[in-house]
Amino acid sequence: MPHTEDMDKVVEAPREGGRPSRSGQSRPLTLMRQDDDVDSSEYARLLDLYDTSFRNIAEGEVVKGTVLKVTENEVVVDVGFKSEGMIPLDEFIDETGQVSVQPGDTVDVLLERTEDRDGHVVLSREKAEKMKIWDEVEKAFADHKVVVGRVIERIKGGLAVDIGVRAFLPGSQIDIRPVRNLDSLKGQDLRMRVIKVNKKRGNIVLSRKVLLEEENAEKKKHTLDTLAEGKQLRGVVKNITDYGAFIDLGGIDGLLHITDMSWGRVQHPSEIFKVNDEIDVVVLKYDAATERVSLGHKQLVVDPWTTVMDRFPASARVSGKVVSLTDYGAFIELEPGVEGLIHVSEMSWSKRVKHPSKILNVGDTVEAMVLGVDPAARRISLGLKQVESNPWNELSEKYPVGTRIKGKVRNLTEFGAFVEVEEDIDGLIHISDMSWSKRVKHPSEVLKKGDVVEAMVLSIDAENQRLSLGLKQLATDIWEDFFSRHKVGDTIEGKVVRMTNFGAFVELDEGIEGLIHVSEFDDSQGGEKITLEVGQTTPMKIIKLSPSERKIGLSIRALKTDEVRTDWNDYASTQGDGSATLGERLRMK
Repeated sequence: MPHTEDMDKVVEAPREGGRPSRSGQSRPLTLMRQDDDVDSSEYARLLDLYDTSFRNIAEGEVVKGTVLKVTENEVVVDVGFKSEGMIPLDEFIDETGQVSVQPGDTVDVLLERTEDRDGHVVLSREKAEKMKIWDEVEKAFADHKVVVGRVIERIKGGLAVDIGVRAFLPGSQIDIRPVRNLDSLKGQDLRMRVIKVNKKRGNIVLSRKVLLEEENAEKKKHTLDTLAEGKQLRGVVKNITDYGAFIDLGGIDGLLHITDMSWGRVQHPSEIFKVNDEIDVVVLKYDAATERVSLGHKQLVVDPWTTVMDRFPASARVSGKVVSLTDYGAFIELEPGVEGLIHVSEMSWSKRVKHPSKILNVGDTVEAMVLGVDPAARRISLGLKQVESNPWNELSEKYPVGTRIKGKVRNLTEFGAFVEVEEDIDGLIHISDMSWSKRVKHPSEVLKKGDVVEAMVLSIDAENQRLSLGLKQLATDIWEDFFSRHKVGDTIEGKVVRMTNFGAFVELDEGIEGLIHVSEFDDSQGGEKITLEVGQTTPMKIIKLSPSERKIGLSIRALKTDEVRTDWNDYASTQGDGSATLGERLRMK
């Protein structure tokens, strides 16, 4: 600045209001000499002193200025230079769209040039703010301080982050674990560290991972110092897998296995928890050497199975929701953590249920009866059919033994045919009850699926749900008829139908067969040998009848013996007159 004694000789002509005109230009200075004897060299020296007094502000420097005026488009700022600067109003608009300054406010601005072609000082508040931010970024980098920025967008290799200036957050530095969906972070405010800065090139590289690792290390130390089995903690769900969830306890993760999430059935951990959920857990096991922590959640509440018999006694009727179906039954949720099983055999009194899905669907609400409870095995047996009356108990009254019924053949097996007596109630006609006389090798020889047949009720077993029917019982029993007409000792004719190594089977009547044992027609002791062939018809004698076993014993030898005895009697009666010999009598036969 000029010395006082020099300044006394220099007087500036006053400007309007002491400020620039509306055009923004300064009015020309008028120098008046108090002493007309001052020579021209002194005048030049004083003029130079005046000019340099306003040039102590360097271009590119951030200075403080005072807001003089706010117009519709500009803000007039005085920085103590020979003229004021004009800054666009846009640089003073805040996030809400409002002007953030008013006359008299002090603001930081960047002096870009001391004078433009119109004589104005060229100022910028926006660039001054960025200059300040760069200084703060460099300081944060040097001092390892935390910066906060908002994610702008996803770019190649990572994210663009606004920390006052645009910065780069690499994908590998976003989190300790890989982040799959970077777009989900858009708009979020993140705490980070500056790991690289180059002001000349305008590059700033950030890392959130470094900060998280540092914070986790501190949290982990504190957590490990206080961790103990049985301790209850609050954690955050960090990750979910098929077998459980990993819970952040503070710098260290613990595994909450799916079996320790709930006393009830859990198909997948995502049914109960979501990532970032805050939950209470209890430490079940802690291995300090490996730093492995096993957690439990269901252990925070009382096991409902300890008192299950009080709430669900045997024979009690209960209501529940079908939560799962298997090949062998349906699981019913009676209350959270308590399920019972309706076995497929307990679903219907009459239907043959091949799969529970034929009767029930997941989500159905059903009423059932408690059949048994085993708290130790955590099992409750339920019955669906027990809540309804058993139609088999009424069957004996509706169809007494001997009743004739009609029904459709529903199915054929090797041992018989199932006939529908009522809806979902079948009776069995066993293969042995299809014919009195015919040897039935397969039910299809007598019946076909879909045939409507008449049968007789033979027996009913309600407990085992069995109904026996007979087809042949509707016809006359030919065996009974045969036994009523014949007795042991009768002579009868029969046709040999098949030969075996132990004898010959002979058809005596339609459907009636008897057996001639080999000893009854082939005398190996030296007697007369009789040869039999299939299809041969010959007389024989009945030597045995067994109605209960439906067996008939026959003999040709017995018939021959009777003939010999008769001839002997005839011979004895004529011996006195000597008219014939026994040999002659036999030859006459």
